[in-house]
Amino acid sequence: MMDGFTVNYFQAGRHTLAADLSGGLVLTDAEGVVHHGVIPVRAFPIDAAGEGLSLMGSDGHELVWIERLNDLDAPSRQVISDELARREFMPVIERIEAVSSFSTPSTWSVVTNRGRTEFILKGEEDIRRLRSRALLITDSHGVTYYVIDQLALDRLSRRLLDRFL
Repeated sequence: MMDGFTVNYFQAGRHTLAADLSGGLVLTDAEGVVHHGVIPVRAFPIDAAGEGLSLMGSDGHELVWIERLNDLDAPSRQVISDELARREFMPVIERIEAVSSFSTPSTWSVVTNRGRTEFILKGEEDIRRLRSRALLITDSHGVTYYVIDQLALDRLSRRLLDRFL
């Protein structure tokens, strides 16, 4: 701890990344300029979550480009990962237990990696294919659910999902 910051170095010490007491990120760049309110943004959040990450300033401009998160030292990687976890909320659907109707809008009862929940699917267009087997499902409140591999779901889940694809 140093003046209210946890200091972590990355990219051969050219930049200093710190988490302030409120949990926000502060970056001191190679020229010694301090940037408050730094936000990590993944270039490919689903297909390549650990590759292509930008540290954005509060003005929306890129401050640092990081090719691979794993190239950073462990403390810096942890600070960035913690901030990403706070910002990114995408429950993974593990099982579809019931669907109220095969027409939309319909209420879905699902089990996610964060527990059981129900959501309303407004329309079939709210189910988007990413790759041949991955899906994003957006509910009526804008929460996005992720199906990693639709073929890996149990038989009932696949059958219910197939009605909407």
